[in-house]
Amino acid sequence: MLIYNTTYQVDGGDAKNFVIYLHEIYVPAVEKSNLLCNPRLTRILSHQQDDGSECFSLQFEVEDSAALHKWYSTEGKALNDDLVKTFDGRVVGFPTLMEEIF
Repeated sequence: MLIYNTTYQVDGGDAKNFVIYLHEIYVPAVEKSNLLCNPRLTRILSHQQDDGSECFSLQFEVEDSAALHKWYSTEGKALNDDLVKTFDGRVVGFPTLMEEIF
């Protein structure tokens, strides 16, 4: 099992709307594919920003890198493009693929 993590930095004034967007739009859309599962959203406390922005980690479990590639190719890119368009540069994210050890 792999973990697909995206770390986001969100302008402080948009944090509440960002969490609502993930909860109501983004995560349900991802789960429809049945390729990524068990979503978890966390606030990153160790990276407090002087500019008032907030950091979040959104994680999904995925069977293997082929399943992740299939999801990204068929749905993920468009979904991520919509997130970027919705928040118009006020959210920056970077993905990380991790392997669970124990």
